[in-house]
Amino acid sequence: MGEERLVGTDRVLAVLTELATHPAGASLEEMVKRTGHPKPTVHRALASLKRAGLAMQDGRGHYVLGDEFLRLAFAHHEARPEHIRVRPILDRLSERFNETIHFAVLDGMEVVYRDKVDPLTGAVRLTSTIGGRNPAHCTGVGKVLLASRLRTLDEVERWIGDRQLQKRTANSPGTALELHAQLVEARERGYAIDDQENEPGINCLAVPVYLASPSEPSGAVSVSAVAYRTPLSALVAAQDEIHDIIRETTGWQERTA
Repeated sequence: MGEERLVGTDRVLAVLTELATHPAGASLEEMVKRTGHPKPTVHRALASLKRAGLAMQDGRGHYVLGDEFLRLAFAHHEARPEHIRVRPILDRLSERFNETIHFAVLDGMEVVYRDKVDPLTGAVRLTSTIGGRNPAHCTGVGKVLLASRLRTLDEVERWIGDRQLQKRTANSPGTALELHAQLVEARERGYAIDDQENEPGINCLAVPVYLASPSEPSGAVSVSAVAYRTPLSALVAAQDEIHDIIRETTGWQERTA
């Protein structure tokens, strides 16, 4: 019985995870197709989520995340110590550059965006989301965090392993040697850049953030800009100001050595 309950719980969580990828809602048939579980199983899982307030049905009968799920998620996010300390940095940088500001952490081969502030004005905004992921090797936040961990070409090669580095654009680093060179530059400069390497037309400059230790970064903050509106050269020219804003707000002295 215990094993059956565990399997059932896993399926409910799988349905919840899949439902979270459909902000506009999904029908029962769509959920069955996407999860690969039998229709009765998916229907029971959705019914359980509805009873808990974690899912609901809209006017079309499609399933969406419930208000209780959103309440719990946002309450947890707002109460996280890192969010409380990082948000003032993001707000100040957003006000200064009027571009998208991210806070991200490293998770294996990817970065996870823990927070984001969109520009107050401007028609073009980025599609990134809190909780979203991108390959670490072609993002500024990923490279500045990898720079503190992968110091030799051999370490970079072991980190890549038997995988291939995905080239999201023509500018993305595609080999261990290319990535290693960029990580060396990031350590020497104290910041990393994304020169339209993750998404065409978008560049960024990222710096490490030290929330709990003056030597071990808790994550990285990036100013991610539309290239025609804020060229990469403008971000590089303002890198001292970006560092100053972070130092003033966190109270930590950043270190990249």
